[in-house]
Amino acid sequence: MNQQLIRFGECLAAVLLGAVSFISTEIQAQIINGKDYSGLSGVYHTFDMAGDDVFGQRFPAENFSYVDELTGTNVNALTTSRHNNSKMYQTHPQWTADGKYVVITSDRTSTHEKRDRQAYAISMDNFEITQITTGDRGSDLHLGWHTNAAYLFRGNRLVKLNLDELLADSEKGEVGEPEDYEDLLATVPDSIRPSGLGLDANENRVFFSRGLGIDKSEIYCVDFESGETTKVLEVPFRIGHLQSNPFVTGEVMYCWETGGDSPQRMWYMKVDENGKVNNRAIYEEDPNDWVTHEVFMGPDDILFHLMGHLDRLQTNQTGLYSLNIRTNKLTFHGQTGTGGFWHCNATPDRKWIVTDTFDGKLYRINAEDNNDWALLTQGHRGISVSPFTSEAHLHPSVSPDGKWVLINSSRFTESDVLLLPLFPGK
Repeated sequence: MNQQLIRFGECLAAVLLGAVSFISTEIQAQIINGKDYSGLSGVYHTFDMAGDDVFGQRFPAENFSYVDELTGTNVNALTTSRHNNSKMYQTHPQWTADGKYVVITSDRTSTHEKRDRQAYAISMDNFEITQITTGDRGSDLHLGWHTNAAYLFRGNRLVKLNLDELLADSEKGEVGEPEDYEDLLATVPDSIRPSGLGLDANENRVFFSRGLGIDKSEIYCVDFESGETTKVLEVPFRIGHLQSNPFVTGEVMYCWETGGDSPQRMWYMKVDENGKVNNRAIYEEDPNDWVTHEVFMGPDDILFHLMGHLDRLQTNQTGLYSLNIRTNKLTFHGQTGTGGFWHCNATPDRKWIVTDTFDGKLYRINAEDNNDWALLTQGHRGISVSPFTSEAHLHPSVSPDGKWVLINSSRFTESDVLLLPLFPGK
């Protein structure tokens, strides 16, 4: 009986091996009715049916351009596949330092079991998409201010990803192992779990936060040259949206994060050359102020919103504001209806602001003239009149050259990344 089972198993294995070989050959050759389709295999990636996590792989451009029917703006949807695609958060860089690529995250190589996301670089030249992280992609990816690099944590290891080399090798079809493109900058002690990465303006150190429950957080600094991790601040609340001043070394803005309103949203920390830390609240809030979505607007100014979507908030002036963090000069930049403005960003020269609304409209505002503003595009949150819905948040970002605006959108799918000119028609 045992011998019969052994012979049966051997026969079955041979049949299966032959079947596998046949299938493999057929897939590789892709010859049907005498025609070889293997040369067109790249189109498989158009909708990523396989979902394979392959480091350095390239996807054909899936961009789709359309004219906004209300504003006439020519909008370019950089992603249109069935996956969830998202730009980086508006507090951080979106473009590589040379302006040639936009970096996004996407679940296009995920599965129902993994539910993970990887980072991808989209060419501003031909809109092809290149996968730049793989496996455990790490956390808090931050593009370089001055170099074509990305900084991220893999567990407690701070690494630098050399994008120039990776993207060049991907274009040639000669991608090496992931570690070939990474430099280990430091290892944070195992007792610390990093979160919220902010790259210093000099690009020689990072700041990050560490949560210790809902009522305590710490900020640490990691120096690239020494590799040392130093605790610089402790506060009695949860820290969120930590961002380094892109223009001034040693300065960090962060918020008291509650998932909604907080007693005092915005905080500013400065570390001088001797390591002395100065920490203070900025824009001290009234009980009926709801501050949200602060970003830098040059070396000395920040942009933020006073939300106006509740009756109690409208006892004060709500809308879009800028604040000089050196002089505390506050400037009002306008407000709109339907709950008010929501997220914001500005051109590097601080002359123009972009801001969005709950229902998916995007406006351009002259920072020196509140009467000079224009609707750029709309229809990106078609069913939303509230911030608390599942549609994508636009999170607008202006390109380093001041010519383009990058947004998230739910116009086509759950979330896509769209590109449009700041000044349509020019």
